Amino acid sequence: MTGRSGLRLRLVGASVALAVSGLLAGGPAAQAADPAPADTVIWGGPVYTGEAAGPTAQAVAVRGGRIVLVGDRAAAAALVGPATRTIDLKGAALFPGFTDSHVHLDGVGERELTLNLEGSASAAEVAARLKVRLASARPGEVIFGRGWIETGWPEKRFLQASDIDAISADNPVLLQRADGHAIVANSAALRLAGITEATPVPFGGAILKDKSGHLTGMLVDNAMALLARVRPTVTAETRMKALKVGMEVENRYGWTGVHFMSAPWADVLALETLAARGEAPLRVYAAVDREDADKLFKSGRRTAGDGRIVTRAIKLYADGALGSRGAALFEPYADEPSTTGLLRLKPEETRPVLAEAAAGGIQVCTHAIGDLANSRVLDLYAEALPKAGPDPRWRIEHAQNIRNADVPRFAKLGVIASMQPSHAIGDLHFAGARLGQDRLAAAYPWQSLLKAGAVIAGGSDAPVERGDPLIEFYGAVSRKDLKGQSGPGWHPEQALSREEALRLFTSAAAYARFAERDLGTIAVGKRADLTAFSVDLMTAPEADIPKGHAVLTMVDGQVVWQAP
Repeated sequence: MTGRSGLRLRLVGASVALAVSGLLAGGPAAQAADPAPADTVIWGGPVYTGEAAGPTAQAVAVRGGRIVLVGDRAAAAALVGPATRTIDLKGAALFPGFTDSHVHLDGVGERELTLNLEGSASAAEVAARLKVRLASARPGEVIFGRGWIETGWPEKRFLQASDIDAISADNPVLLQRADGHAIVANSAALRLAGITEATPVPFGGAILKDKSGHLTGMLVDNAMALLARVRPTVTAETRMKALKVGMEVENRYGWTGVHFMSAPWADVLALETLAARGEAPLRVYAAVDREDADKLFKSGRRTAGDGRIVTRAIKLYADGALGSRGAALFEPYADEPSTTGLLRLKPEETRPVLAEAAAGGIQVCTHAIGDLANSRVLDLYAEALPKAGPDPRWRIEHAQNIRNADVPRFAKLGVIASMQPSHAIGDLHFAGARLGQDRLAAAYPWQSLLKAGAVIAGGSDAPVERGDPLIEFYGAVSRKDLKGQSGPGWHPEQALSREEALRLFTSAAAYARFAERDLGTIAVGKRADLTAFSVDLMTAPEADIPKGHAVLTMVDGQVVWQAP
């Protein structure tokens, strides 16, 4: 890319480096000139600001929802008045507010409100949990559950309809895999949906069959849409409840903000309503699904609740997930040579969408996991970005497997890699089988991307993963599973330093949503979004990091979660 466009991209790359290092706004720790009492003063533990000019402090003072002092305890004490609230951290460590840069907020709430299959150790355990749920079900009621993953199961296979039919012959049952890219339906649900062995397979999807040609009950990616008539109806009441529960869960984990991926338009409107009522304790940046993109193109960027809810992005899907063999690869799967995965977007249909987003200043976030999918998305972005504004900050979500030749293209194009360290934990024990040892060198290439000059924003992909920021931070710095184990060819050199990991969830997350002037570091003038953990992420032994918990979550200077 040459000429004006090339210069623009080089300037974008320079601004990325400044923003993520915390130098673009805020500056060194300082005290505001106004000596009026603060609303809140926080001290009693180490303060990590994320600011290069003053990385640590003893205290923070907040007034009117913004930070007015970052400094020593004596300076903070001078701002304590009769009505000032003082919070003693009692040794806990304070950080800029942690932001989950990729989460399905509605799914987090649904996980709490439906059948949660997270942690099931076998297909038999899934059936046992389902049996308990069926005991309180109405005849014919559709049962929905999520969270199973077959990695490590003694059955050594995906969940099947036959695992469910014996205990639920009449109630339709839909059990979604943890990654959200596959669902197993029992025979009653398949009948209700009208799915048979003769059902045509949708583009970008798969209907799995056994060696005899019979349905296993598992539908992958775009084929899941065939079950739309079976899925429980989402009412305005259930939607609102799921969002409120999701926000509560996020606050409890220590997240002050999230980037809500694949947000249904109805959820955007519901969140704006909650913000107007003062009932949105979480900062939400929404990327709407492709099917709702036209609504966002028509309305333009949206902001509600004094910036608490912002919608200015769309979410596309280039492929599926590695675990369900839906990630699109250049070469066949090592453990299933008959497939290279599923490409879910057609270039001729995608180009007009990208062009409209570029013209309207709408950010594009595209799911791509396999090396082929990542390469194809970069190709499409390279065509569209020259017609975008001066600072588009388009993203690739997950970016898990990237050919070496494609790694430098992220920085060259100014594309943000939105990645989730816990995927390297969850995939550790099967990625080698799916990809083969040679391709593991290009998997989860965090350091390679950073060294190439790319920005990485960190998230969790909850409810695909648990959604705990301490697990995400641990995964980034250790590149091990929660038992401290790694695997052959897992490339520990790709692990991040603690400072790099902190930026993933703070300053880089702010940059990825165009908010680095207000969020991402602890600096005078910025919004008082703050997170305190019981464990000091910058000094604690690696193994202790996931054992901690959030003790304080603050958004706009308001305490939205405080541990008992």
